[in-house]
Amino acid sequence: MHFLSPLLENYIADHSESEPLVLQELTRETHLKVIQPRMITGHFQGRVLSMLSKIIAPKNILEIGTYTGYSAICLAEGMQKDGKLHTIDVNEELAGIQRKYFDKSGFGPQIVQHVGDALDVIPTLDVVFDLVFIDAGKTSYDAYFESALAKTRPGSIILSDNVLWSGKVIEPLQPNDKATKVLLDYNKKLKDDPRVETVLLPIRDGLTLSRVL
Repeated sequence: MHFLSPLLENYIADHSESEPLVLQELTRETHLKVIQPRMITGHFQGRVLSMLSKIIAPKNILEIGTYTGYSAICLAEGMQKDGKLHTIDVNEELAGIQRKYFDKSGFGPQIVQHVGDALDVIPTLDVVFDLVFIDAGKTSYDAYFESALAKTRPGSIILSDNVLWSGKVIEPLQPNDKATKVLLDYNKKLKDDPRVETVLLPIRDGLTLSRVL
């Protein structure tokens, strides 16, 4: 489902901050070399993540789901100079392209890569995170949220991506569609959870912003 026409999407992108050159290069290489390149964050949402990070000015950031590193670089743009971004992905084959562009972006020394299951990695991190971005396997969103929440403080922000799931959240649920069922439950949970206050933003495929209370 396309929420906006391509013409309107182009207008929005054209009237938002320009995409940094390093991210344009990363997008090209991702499309040339990586399977499912549509998973990359992209210009407009990337600028939204960058802006949110600059408003929050986090010292410590946690990203669950690195892919080729586009969103990590966007989030790093608002990070404090002595801050760290910890990013986790299960696919070790992408670590090389991630590191290449982390270093090209200038944020390389501040970005720590972890390969493995986020549910195994997060408990080992002795860090309190000011900003969390969840963008990995949808069926584990609830578990990712709980694991990340335990590493936050009041005022921390947790972002959850793809929560509209191409519009499937408002379509009749298919019996074998586990991902959509999980996201329906997850969206309801964030709305009702007394530990956070939440707004669901219709940005790209849906981006939920939850503030820890």
